[in-house]
Amino acid sequence: MMAKKKDKFAVYLGNIASNLKESANFFADYKLKNVSDLKTFSEKMKEYENKGDSMVHEVFKDLHNAFITFIEREDILTLTMSMDDVLDGLEHTAALFEMYSVVNADDYMLRFVDAIRNCASEIETAIEMLGKKKLQDMREHAIKIKDLESKCDGILRESIKSLFVNEKDPIRIIQYKEIYEELENIADFCQSVANTLETIIMKNA
Repeated sequence: MMAKKKDKFAVYLGNIASNLKESANFFADYKLKNVSDLKTFSEKMKEYENKGDSMVHEVFKDLHNAFITFIEREDILTLTMSMDDVLDGLEHTAALFEMYSVVNADDYMLRFVDAIRNCASEIETAIEMLGKKKLQDMREHAIKIKDLESKCDGILRESIKSLFVNEKDPIRIIQYKEIYEELENIADFCQSVANTLETIIMKNA
């Protein structure tokens, strides 16, 4: 008995999830030492984003011609789009760091990024299980992503409160607030991935 060939769209989703995890790890691990590092950092994130975009394009193109798919087409689309939103958010954040010359990420940013990195890892694992049709096993990963997102809600409230209490420079306040909010957006996009995974579990239960 030959092993069943993995569905084409399961492979696409797996590749998108792996690229997302790799870029989240790069983002989290990159050590910024000076302003010139920011350019390298944002350019590398742009490369990850471009790679992700071409994968998304493949999915769209092939979905258009696909007769049957391993899960509903709309779920494939939603997963693809929300994973792409996470990656776009990371790339956009890297661009903000460069634009505002932020070399020293503060404790709040580091906590956000750590949560997002963990989300990306959970997403990759869950998408792998989806490809193997181990739907019930996906649930715990979806739940973990949602827990991480609610942590990020808390970090956002704390970070903005602290900013208004401690930062005297109004321009800095505007810049940091924008970065915090963008990081929280990324966590929301991760939650969208989790919500879609839960929908898929319910539909196929």
